[in-house]
Amino acid sequence: MTFKVVIPARYQSSRLEGKPLLDIGGIPMIIHVVKQSLKSNANDVVVATDDQKIFDIVEKFGYKAIMTNINHKSGTDRAVEVVNLMDWSDHEIVVNVQGDEPLINPSLINQVAEYLDHHKDVFVSTACHSISDYNDFINPNNVKVVLDKNSQALYFSRAPIPFPRDEFAQKMIGKEGFYKHIGIYAYRAKFLKNYKDIAQTELEDIEKLEQLRILYAGYKIGVIASVDSPMIGVDTPEDLEKVRKLFSN
Repeated sequence: MTFKVVIPARYQSSRLEGKPLLDIGGIPMIIHVVKQSLKSNANDVVVATDDQKIFDIVEKFGYKAIMTNINHKSGTDRAVEVVNLMDWSDHEIVVNVQGDEPLINPSLINQVAEYLDHHKDVFVSTACHSISDYNDFINPNNVKVVLDKNSQALYFSRAPIPFPRDEFAQKMIGKEGFYKHIGIYAYRAKFLKNYKDIAQTELEDIEKLEQLRILYAGYKIGVIASVDSPMIGVDTPEDLEKVRKLFSN
C-alpha cells in the first residue's frame, strides 16, 4: 500500500496568527509536522499553504510545498486543490494531517490509510480515542463520535453523545461507546475530486463540523479506535507553551 500526506497550513488564525511558523525547539512548527509525517509509510508529503513565508520555510528545510488558494474555507478544500494540481490517480489514498500537530503519531497516519486499503467500499476514514474523563465528555470543544458495529461513524457532535439517559454521571464515562474524535482524515483521491459537488448542510452549520456534510450525503466514514491518547495540538498560546515544554524536555 502507498499513500500521500497533505498538510494544510494557513497563515491566518484567530488565536495564533502565523501559527505554522511558530518556533518550537528552534524549528518552525510546520517542519515538525512534516518530519513526523515522513516517519509514516507515506511515499509523498506535501505542505499546502496560502502564504509565501510558509512556502519558503518548507522549501528552505528541503521539503515539498505547494501554493493554494487563499480563499479556501477548510483544510479539505486545500487538499482537493493539491490532488487536482498534482493529478493524482482516483485510487490514491490521501491523508490530511493538520498543520498544528507537531507531535502527530506516524502510526496513526498509517492506520487511517490502512483502513481505506482494507475497506474498498469506504471513501473516508478518521480516528477516535476512548473518553475516560467526564470533563472531556461535556466539553463542546471535544468532538464526540458514535460508531456502528462496523466501526463506521453514525454521528459526530459537540454535545455529549451517547447521552446516558438513566445515569448521567462521571462513573459512566470510560465504558465502551464513549469516543472523542481525533482530527485526522484519509480520503480516496476520487472522493476529493468530487468533493465540490457535496453541498453543505444545516447540520454542518449548526455543529460547525464539516464531516457531517459527508455523512448527510450518504458516504460512510470509517473510524479507527486509537489505543494511544492523541498528542497535544496547538490551538491556543497555552497549548504552544505545553508543546514547547515537551520538546525542551
